[in-house]
Amino acid sequence: MHVLVVEDEKDTAESLVRGLRRHGYDVAAAATGARALGAYADTDLVLLDLELPDIDGLEVCRSIRAACDIPIIAFTDRGTELDRVLGLQAGSDDCLDKPYGFRELIARIDAVMRRARSRPAPPEPVVERGPLRIDTATREVWLHGRWIATSRKEFDLLHYLASHPGVVIPRRRLMAEIWGDPMRHHADCSQVSRTIDTHVSTLRRKLGSGAWIRTVRGVGFTFGQV
Repeated sequence: MHVLVVEDEKDTAESLVRGLRRHGYDVAAAATGARALGAYADTDLVLLDLELPDIDGLEVCRSIRAACDIPIIAFTDRGTELDRVLGLQAGSDDCLDKPYGFRELIARIDAVMRRARSRPAPPEPVVERGPLRIDTATREVWLHGRWIATSRKEFDLLHYLASHPGVVIPRRRLMAEIWGDPMRHHADCSQVSRTIDTHVSTLRRKLGSGAWIRTVRGVGFTFGQV
């Protein structure tokens, strides 16, 4: 397995690289965010320090996650719950405080990679439901051959629902899958509902019919077809 270590502290990076190589990993290192963004494509796992000298580590994490689903374990030396939450919100699969124990890191790598191997297959490149066409590569929505402008979250929400036709998706699941914010699970239910309802309402208006996204009262939403 090929691991990319993104760490600007030379001694820490060298020690981590040596330890990982002793465990049989193929390891490369990057000391800056810019180098990390140019090197992650061929890796199986990224170990990312969030305190980098050039680019904010959270931005590096978001950029990698926006481009692919390579597992990311982030590190922070600030030691606060907020910093760990921010790392998870940015797209990391796990976040550790520094300093950390090497055996614990190996155990977390194993756990993250097990979850990665069990992830479902990538989404269909194009989802077509009757006259509606959703292209994941270009992130474009077409209806009866007419382009429909959507925001990032509107596209994600529509694509997720259209990928599960006939399935009632609970509001909480939509919040977790589309917004990816672990703190949302503790939010006021009315706040969660308003956020989703606003996006659903906008999508219905843009698609010209409420039948595309149907409300299942007290549960969530299901994708329909006009």
